[in-house]
Amino acid sequence: MKACEEVHVRTIAIISQKGGAGKTTLAIHLAAAAAAAEFVALIVDTDPQATASRWSQWRRGADPEIIDCGAPSLLAGKLSKAAELGAELAVIDTPPHADAMARQAARLADLILIPCRPRAFDLAAIETTAELVKASHKPAFVVLMAGPPRAPLIYREAAEVVEGSFGLQLAPVILPERAAFHHSTAQGRTAEEFDPAGKAASEIGALWSWTRGQLGMSARERVQTPATV
Repeated sequence: MKACEEVHVRTIAIISQKGGAGKTTLAIHLAAAAAAAEFVALIVDTDPQATASRWSQWRRGADPEIIDCGAPSLLAGKLSKAAELGAELAVIDTPPHADAMARQAARLADLILIPCRPRAFDLAAIETTAELVKASHKPAFVVLMAGPPRAPLIYREAAEVVEGSFGLQLAPVILPERAAFHHSTAQGRTAEEFDPAGKAASEIGALWSWTRGQLGMSARERVQTPATV
């Protein structure tokens, strides 16, 4: 590679101004799915609670790698360094109630995902996040999460709020409440690793396949592990 050639790591920003929306669950599962598909993937943990970093410790060093970033001003440099070291996908796990970090993550992202529970208070809280991501002019989708597995009316009503009231697009895959998410993360694993034949694994696989398409990433064999940033 020529010295002057810019390198870019495809970047997903997971953003929600509401706590408990499922940002870290979404981040670790997408990054792990990318790593399992032979992409060099990492998570940028910008949340002071460092939940993703704690999960990585339980995971005992298995991919995906987690790097921390405590200040919005450092985020671009972290992503640039990751790209130079061979990373192909970075998933930014942002904290709630942190406009500066969320705005910077949105600015640097190729794709923004907004996790949301299909409940009245959670849906109402999307308004602030919607304004933030619209200002970035980046592709943004709401991922409905942690609702009842069999409740089509609830999801239909949630879709009407998301698309009608806030003008946001919905991801085509829903991640309902599944025990596999809780059991797996406590063990430093993912739902796909915990129960490969389970519904949660199938749903994560479908979401990753759609996400990869949004990013223009085609499957290929890569086994390289990114160096520490």
